[in-house]
Amino acid sequence: MNSATMTSISTRIPAALERAAHCARVASDNKAQNVLVLDMRGITPLYDFLVLATGASRRQIHTLAEEIDAAMRGFGDVRLSIEGYQVGKWVVQDYGDVVVHVFDGESRSYYGLEDLWADAPHLDWERV
Repeated sequence: MNSATMTSISTRIPAALERAAHCARVASDNKAQNVLVLDMRGITPLYDFLVLATGASRRQIHTLAEEIDAAMRGFGDVRLSIEGYQVGKWVVQDYGDVVVHVFDGESRSYYGLEDLWADAPHLDWERV
């Protein structure tokens, strides 16, 4: 292999499925509750995977958002936007083909994204 091929292989950003599963693992490792990955590929053209997690406090929600972003940056991914961080009841991070929502329990129930996207398959992210 020439050096250009080696560079492109070593800087390859993993597929959306792998990155979404890794976000779920990072959330779980940081004590998030009810971590879920929805496969949105057949549901919406906006993104491929939706990662949902629940934090117990504002501090934990912030930590989850920061740790997930650090993990995505480690893949070479760039967060396109973040919303809700200042309020701390929910944070949504957009990575293009992967969107990550971290909620407190009350906000997660209120927004009911699992119900809104009830047709989306739930992925077994622990096996990816």
